[in-house]
Amino acid sequence: MQTELSRLLGIRYPIMQGGMAWVAEYHLASAVSEAGGLGIIGAANAPAKWVRDQIRKTKERTNKPFGVNVMLMSPNAEEVAKVIAEEEVPVVTTGAGNPEKYMELWKEKNIRVIPVVASAAMASRMERCGADAVVAEGCESGGHIGESTTMTLVPQVVDSVQIPVIAAGGIADGRGLAAALMLGAKGVQIGTRFVATRECQVHQNYKDCILKAKDIDTRVTGRSTGHPVRAIRNQMTRKYLELEKNGASLEELEYLALGALRKAVIEGNVKEGSVMSGQIAGLIREELTCEQVIQKLITEADALLSGGWMQA
Repeated sequence: MQTELSRLLGIRYPIMQGGMAWVAEYHLASAVSEAGGLGIIGAANAPAKWVRDQIRKTKERTNKPFGVNVMLMSPNAEEVAKVIAEEEVPVVTTGAGNPEKYMELWKEKNIRVIPVVASAAMASRMERCGADAVVAEGCESGGHIGESTTMTLVPQVVDSVQIPVIAAGGIADGRGLAAALMLGAKGVQIGTRFVATRECQVHQNYKDCILKAKDIDTRVTGRSTGHPVRAIRNQMTRKYLELEKNGASLEELEYLALGALRKAVIEGNVKEGSVMSGQIAGLIREELTCEQVIQKLITEADALLSGGWMQA
């Protein structure tokens, strides 16, 4: 399956892996790239030295394209941006800010720049500042989210820009991939489905939460702060929502959330940690390899797009 996106990035299939903080490291990124997608290292708040090490370890495992996700609000963003240029990483995705100040640096190295956006207006702005494509991420996603759903956001972003649009949020199988392409996207970005893979290095407790989740098992915290986050409901989300309901201060809420993602991902504390996950978790029932996930996505989507959906 080739699209404008797969040709732009030099990958076999139009499937990108989300740059999830504490989750998306070199084992996962290299496995996704080897399987024909685009693996992504999540830089999050990590120091530049860690990111450089991750990039080099990924290169040792695959000679296929991969990328790094830069959280632009990170205090290390500028140093990480320079490392990406120095290491000539093929693709960079960005979130939590405007990457315009780094565009010239990256473009000089022929790096493809793909910002994650939550609105058509932001997509247009990213196109004007030189983005090669955008990820339109709906609120079904895990982690930090916007307000619009994928179904409504993607076609509006597609209509607002000329560059390729990648759909994200609520996609875990071939039906989601086919639907995204029908909405006008040139590919998809997938996070939660890749967490529940054998190559992903998160604690097994975290994976098990996703594998056992039902369709109604995620909650959104932080709406009162302006920074909503979707995660699987647990002791931590219940306490956070209760504090929000009772008008807790920003300091109280930040204290509760401090280190919560690491607590779940690394330590396996899925009661007090933040088990970030998309709503699609209820569809994920088995831990597969990255190659199995991608092949399943492509096989199912091809069958639907070739007319198989009319048999239903």
